[in-house]
Amino acid sequence: MLKDRLYKRTFFDIIKIDPTLMLFLLILSAVGLMVLYSASGQSSDTMIRQTTRLLFSFTILLVVAQISPQYLKLISPWVFIIGIIMLILVLLVGDISKGAQRWLNIYFFRLQPSEWMKIALPMAISWYLHDKPHPLKLSHFLVAMLIILLPVILIFYQPDLGTAILVGISGLFVIFLAGLSWWFIGIFVLLFIVVMPYIMWNFVMHAYQKTRVLTFINPETDMLGAGYHITQSKIAIGSGGNFGHGWLNSTQSGLDFLPERTTDFIFAVFGEEFGFLGAILLLCLYLIIVYRGLYIAIKSRNLYDKFLAGSLSLTFFIYFFVNIGMVIGILPVVGIPLPLVSYGGTSMVTLCISFGMIMSIHSFKRLL
Repeated sequence: MLKDRLYKRTFFDIIKIDPTLMLFLLILSAVGLMVLYSASGQSSDTMIRQTTRLLFSFTILLVVAQISPQYLKLISPWVFIIGIIMLILVLLVGDISKGAQRWLNIYFFRLQPSEWMKIALPMAISWYLHDKPHPLKLSHFLVAMLIILLPVILIFYQPDLGTAILVGISGLFVIFLAGLSWWFIGIFVLLFIVVMPYIMWNFVMHAYQKTRVLTFINPETDMLGAGYHITQSKIAIGSGGNFGHGWLNSTQSGLDFLPERTTDFIFAVFGEEFGFLGAILLLCLYLIIVYRGLYIAIKSRNLYDKFLAGSLSLTFFIYFFVNIGMVIGILPVVGIPLPLVSYGGTSMVTLCISFGMIMSIHSFKRLL
């Protein structure tokens, strides 16, 4: 009987990969390379560096996929504690770059602990809540909120408001999946809407962050200054029309009008070259990946696996939603890259570790 089961295992079962999820991640990465080639002015060096980063990141994904979810649950609190220690070290001895203190220099490489926390916090909250009664009691909810607030505050003081918000949301998704009374949700949302804007504006936000919000509300007040990025981005996307100008034919990028065109604003290049139809197809590609991750979460074998896979999938949704939202002007600019499309390495590794965990949850469930 065991021999028959072994013969029925596919190649993807052996390497512990979900072929559907992997296929769409590879398609998205290929689209990213294509757009980056255009956005970088057809730079071979940029393509080589990005391809190398992709290969490294997907190798990490394969390695993480081999780790049992049971082991992930076991190490979850320690991963979180290490992340908190690194965040404290960043504030004490971190490397300062462009006015922000976000990096640790460790011998031959630089580490950004806030990226580590994008994974560590969902793991820790999933570990804490997996054996609690559901819907959650108020005491468990408050403890979970304290666990979330600790890294969020440390990241905010780097300062890095965008990443702090993303990390906080990743933890809140676990609480949402764990189940809350609608009374808790209603009171929390009401307090957030009424109190948080006042606190953030008067006691938390820096001057440059306030400028971003004011620019978001009315970018036309300073089109050549604070509103330049979003103004040029809207021009690029609008000029693409329904079907775009075609690959390598972006005028805003090609004529160097569009800032940060290979990183945060690469979606504007895509919109100009492939138009509204291309943008819709790209969104569908992202949504398919999110759907597959949520499907794996729903089919998972226990609450820890369900919370972790679900929160990581929903956080991926927030990544691309916020990036596209800021590029088209419906959200303030917060410096979040477009997942697996924007040029860069740190966030790509973080994402691939997340998807490696999701594939581990899927594969080990099938092996039982």
